[in-house]
Order: sequence, then C-alpha cells, then structure tokens
Amino acid sequence: MPAAGAVAVGAAAQELRLKRGEFAIAVHLGLIRLTVPRDGGRPRVGCVEIERLRSQAGFPEELRERVRTVGTAKGAQQLGISPDRFTKLARAGCLTPITFYQNRYRAIVWLYLADELTGFAARESQLLTGRSPAWLRDRLERGADCRAVNWRSRRVERLLSLMEDPWARVAVLADTLDPVQLAEVVDDPYERAYLARIRPGPAFGPAGPTWARETTAHLMQADEPDEMLWRRVSLITELDNAREVRQAPRPGADRRTFPYPGTEREPKPDSRADTEPGPASAAVPTLPPAASPIPSPGSNPCPSPMSGPVPAPGPVQASTDTAEPAVGLLARIGLRRRTVRAANRRPSPPGRAPFGG
Repeated sequence: MPAAGAVAVGAAAQELRLKRGEFAIAVHLGLIRLTVPRDGGRPRVGCVEIERLRSQAGFPEELRERVRTVGTAKGAQQLGISPDRFTKLARAGCLTPITFYQNRYRAIVWLYLADELTGFAARESQLLTGRSPAWLRDRLERGADCRAVNWRSRRVERLLSLMEDPWARVAVLADTLDPVQLAEVVDDPYERAYLARIRPGPAFGPAGPTWARETTAHLMQADEPDEMLWRRVSLITELDNAREVRQAPRPGADRRTFPYPGTEREPKPDSRADTEPGPASAAVPTLPPAASPIPSPGSNPCPSPMSGPVPAPGPVQASTDTAEPAVGLLARIGLRRRTVRAANRRPSPPGRAPFGG
C-alpha cells in the first residue's frame, strides 16, 4: 500500500473513535490490520482498512464493546460473584487477562475482556456458585498464579500468528527468555543483536516511564521450569528454520564487490603476456624489497594476550572425512550442557592457570 493510502496509528485511532489502549487491544485481537513500510518505520493503518471498519453495522459502539476491558471489581460484578472468588478463578487459570497496567503503587492490575467474561459465565456456570472443585482448591493451595503465564502465552501466540518473516518469529520467542538463557540458546552475538533490532514493539512505540517498560519486559520472560523448557525448545526450532532461509546480517556483509556491466564473463588471457616487454613496460622501475621481513602465513605477528603461548610448528595432518558430532537438542536447551562442556574442556598449557581459577 502506498504511503498516501495509509495514516499513522494515532490518526487511525481518532478516525475509529478508540482510545490508545482500546486500539492496541483491537490490533492484538486482529480486529485492525496494520501495514509495515518496506523501508522500515512505524506501522500504519491503511485508509481502506479504516473505511472497512467504519462501514460495519453499529460503528463505533460495536467495535468499542468488543475491546472493552474490566478489572477485578467490575468483572466480579458482571459475573455475579465476589471479587475474592473472581481472583481465585483468575489465579487458577480459568480467566486469561488481555492486558494490564500499573497503579501509583507500581502494583500490576490485570484487565479482562468483558466479552470473554460473558462467554465464560455461559460455559462454566458451575464454577460461579457453590463450593469450588477439588482441582481448583488444590491448585490454589500450591500457590499457583496463572495470570502472567496465560497473558504471556496469549500474547506470544498472537504475535507469532502475525509474523511471516522467520527471524521475526525468532525475535518474538527470544523475548520470553532472560539474557543468560538466550545467550545459551543463541550463542552468536550478531544473531542476538539482530533479534534485538527486529523485536516487535507496541503500535504507538515505547510509552510510559522506564520502570513500566522494564516491568512489561520482565513479564514477557518465562518464570516456570516447564514453561522455560518449552520456550527454549520452540526457540531452537524456529532458529533452525530461520538459519535455513537466510543468515542474520553481520557487520560488513553488505560491502560486496559486484562486477561492472559487461564484465561478468571471465576475461581472455592477453596474448602479449608472453612477448618481450616494450618500452613502456621497461621504463617502470622495480621496487626494492621491504626492509622489514614479511611474516610467514603460519606466524602470528600480533599475538593476543589471551591466546597463550604459540605452539611449536609440527607436521601438518591430513584432514579426515569424519565431521565433528553435532550438539544435540538436549545440550542446546541446557539439560546436557555440563556434559558437553566437560567433554570439550581441554587442559590448560603448563604454567598458566585455567580461566576463572
């Protein structure tokens, strides 16, 4: 879509009579389709998409009702239960938040779709009255709180459904791991830098204070062992698929030498190369050899202080056809990392302590 046929997200929210939070939820639910420019930049909304939404029956009340959110108090009032019972249902995983905000005490306040609460009341009416079932009481006695996990899973699955580029899918899953675990799975620093650059952001860009953005980034990270294992396995699968499609860009990768037009073919050898040099070539003086000796290809004129002593030259061994064993999936997700490190550990040279010793 050309630039003239799209408007910024702020202008689109005004045209659709939605607040910023309502507009973001509509984009998350797939009610509003965004267009990302090919040359980068902020996402935009096509004029055709705005006209499509404005032409729907019941606009804008119907659209605003589909993205209306309620907190614990209003949600409990809508279901006809107490706020305490509503919180227990949410902590047990029966209700999934759609978004959240932080109050003045920096406490997280979860919000739920009013439309989804209506559907839950119709499907699970037995959970709204009487004694709670045994499985729900047992889950709460163990201290379970599934609100962050359900919100995170819902957000990740929705973002993955919107991403077509394989590296963009990897970037979505990379946000679910902390930096230490991400470095264990994605060991290439250039790939990690590329994932940080293409990480999906809010439709309106970074907003709010720094501590609020840090809280959102923290909530996106998996915090349970089973969830972390599942995210690591999913990240490895998506990373392998992305590497097969193309490699992540590296510094200087775009500085390639292209042939000039008409010189794509290999040039024919010059017949004058075997003849005697002419006057022009004879007039070219011969440069004297350099005073400093040129190091041999096997020497290291600038040894690194961390590289250790240079081993003495020895006989060159012929390369075999057997390749090194590939690191298995369990080692990549961290379950066999200690075994792999122990197998690959080499004795340090004499006279030097191992790193960290």
